[in-house]
Amino acid sequence: MDIAGHEVKDWSQVRQTVESAWEDRTRCTASETKSAIESVIAALDAGDLRCAEPIGEGWKVNEWVKKAVVLYFPMRTMEVQEVGPFQFHDKMALKRNHAEAGVRVVPHAIARYGAFLGRGVVMMPSYVNIGAYVGEGTMVDTWATVGSCAQVGRDVHLSGGVGIGGVLEPLQAAPVIIEDGAFIGSRAIVVEGVRVGKEAVLGAGVVLTASTPIIDVSGDAPVEHRGAVPARAVVIPGTRKKSFPAGEYGVPCALIVGHRSASTDRKTSLNDALRTHAVAV
Repeated sequence: MDIAGHEVKDWSQVRQTVESAWEDRTRCTASETKSAIESVIAALDAGDLRCAEPIGEGWKVNEWVKKAVVLYFPMRTMEVQEVGPFQFHDKMALKRNHAEAGVRVVPHAIARYGAFLGRGVVMMPSYVNIGAYVGEGTMVDTWATVGSCAQVGRDVHLSGGVGIGGVLEPLQAAPVIIEDGAFIGSRAIVVEGVRVGKEAVLGAGVVLTASTPIIDVSGDAPVEHRGAVPARAVVIPGTRKKSFPAGEYGVPCALIVGHRSASTDRKTSLNDALRTHAVAV
């Protein structure tokens, strides 16, 4: 183990150091604590650690890793960064070495150091925050944002203006998870630890929070979900009636109107789903 050099295989000691600093913030100034936290951020940047990771059919949230990200901010000092003709004033360094990583980053796309971008990722002018994980072959389209510690799988398409929420402001219990092959339509918003299953499709303008009713209306009777979109579901924005003292009004929900076929050709399956269910993206 070489914490200062960030080559760590057994994370138990680092985890203990982070947890101790979380409970007693006076420990954050100790060199051992700083080295431990810096090693976590370096591992996140390289994809060797994740704030959440798939375990079988579920996910495990690594709470201590998220804590290290939170503790990293006060360790940093504000500084001016010059990037060509542009100037930034921030605490966080920008992610580097995109060419070596096989990542395409179009000008004005920005990823912070401590975020991981898999090989083949394309970032149009967009933003990926610290602690986030973006899997291989994923498209982060124009003005899309991937929040702190969010987990985005392989071959995902985040369309223009998509907002994937982070866990830091305000502090959230669990990160948003977008699983492999999902398609997130234009201006869709996913926050508060919502999990979008493999190859699911969110139509344009879908907004999902932890409390948003996600109602499957594709069968004989409605089936309600919260906090998770099932794999291969096709989802559009919807409303349902709710009574208030002033009368009855429509409140937002999300509607599952169908499911993508379990095709090995994901692109064909996606196009078929969009045409069949008239989903705007």
